[in-house]
Amino acid sequence: MPAVILKNPSDFGEWRGAARDLLLRGAAPDEVEWRTGEISDLFDGGPVAAIPRAGTPPRVPEAFLELAEAVICHSDPARFALLYRLIVRLQSDRHLLSVAFDEDVAAARLLEKSVRRDCHKMTAFVRFRETPGTQEGRRRFVAWFEPDHHIVARTAPFFARRFSDMDWMILTPKGSASLNGDTLSVAEAPAQKPVLADPTDALWLTYYANIFNPARLKVKAMRAEMPKKYWANLPEAALIPSLIANASARVAAMAEQARQNPPAFHDRLRARRSTEEAPAPIGDLATLREEARTCTRCPLHCHATQTVFGEGPEAAPLMIVGEQPGDMEDLAGRPFVGPAGKLLDSVLAKAGIDRSAAYMTNAVKHFKYEARGKRRIHKSPNAGEIDHCRWWLGMEIDIVKPRLVVAMGATALAALTGRKTKVSDMRGRMHELAPGRALLATVHPAYLLRIPDARLRKEETERFRADLETARNWTYD
Repeated sequence: MPAVILKNPSDFGEWRGAARDLLLRGAAPDEVEWRTGEISDLFDGGPVAAIPRAGTPPRVPEAFLELAEAVICHSDPARFALLYRLIVRLQSDRHLLSVAFDEDVAAARLLEKSVRRDCHKMTAFVRFRETPGTQEGRRRFVAWFEPDHHIVARTAPFFARRFSDMDWMILTPKGSASLNGDTLSVAEAPAQKPVLADPTDALWLTYYANIFNPARLKVKAMRAEMPKKYWANLPEAALIPSLIANASARVAAMAEQARQNPPAFHDRLRARRSTEEAPAPIGDLATLREEARTCTRCPLHCHATQTVFGEGPEAAPLMIVGEQPGDMEDLAGRPFVGPAGKLLDSVLAKAGIDRSAAYMTNAVKHFKYEARGKRRIHKSPNAGEIDHCRWWLGMEIDIVKPRLVVAMGATALAALTGRKTKVSDMRGRMHELAPGRALLATVHPAYLLRIPDARLRKEETERFRADLETARNWTYD
């Protein structure tokens, strides 16, 4: 049986050269013995010259090269034979790697996953300690790590990019890597664990202990991400048992701690900000509309074309509140002139409501959208944006003094009630908004336009019309 002796246990190039030679000679997978180290037996040899060269140069898909480069770093001695078996089978089945349940493919994927996880753990848990001596202003650091596999050469470029401004050396039982200036070096010889001490360890431990949040402690999740086998080389590991043991007591102490008032200057800043952000009350809609035209209370004004303020009689008994202006409203400067507005006009007419007799407005006065090519796609305003616009809506209500306010959609409902509430939980009945003023919740007409099923859309439109008839009866009867 021919024996292949690989000097470097994780050198993909060396293995690939040997595998290519074997394939050209027609060696079957079960005829080859793979070893690592120096030739020490009289009967050891390369891929046996007695097997004549035959066939065309082997070809493999690119996906196999990526897989093999990871698997070759595994510490399993059978990895070389597994990869050679796969490469032989790939010569007759180019799609073999897509067969996830194949025994060889599944085994290789498991090895690849283990190597990638080991690389991730190395990048996460290497801890450098500074050593004396500098060269041209560069500081020097040393780290010790114990990987499961031969991943030093695979992971070294990450550290070279991440810590290019210092000289460092990472020592492991499976080789070492070092950066000296711009030169990255990797050695396969096992290293001895050095005696490492750094005066900044005490500072790091103090910092770690103070950022440890006992209220969010999940021991199983922590051990899954930071297995105990890595703890021996982590300075903070000495603190972890006591931090875990005292977590419950610390959480209880945090809960019992009395609320502390902020420093005095915080109160002064907050008071000054509230004074700056809250304009003085305004007595008529024309003045209010002019003030809103230059509103900069939230970032939405940066991208919108203009403020889209409400319109209608100053003493309308019915106010209808939507979400925000759409694309057409933003360009026209008027509420409810787009597709949803046209549907609303139609249903208002069927419900017996004269639009010109109602005050029409939105909870948010600027158009929020996401650009997709030349189109501007509507995006729902967030809680902060709704809250910033509540002052304008409140002033509109105070000036118009409607008997009934109709909230169309969840955004309008949140702006009017100050809390997040489902429309379905409040729809169908009157609620007190203020003394002498009622609130009725219903859907937004844009919702009806988005219903794909024609039958369901017709049913929901009839429910919407019924809600508006209820509003008419309450307001005008």
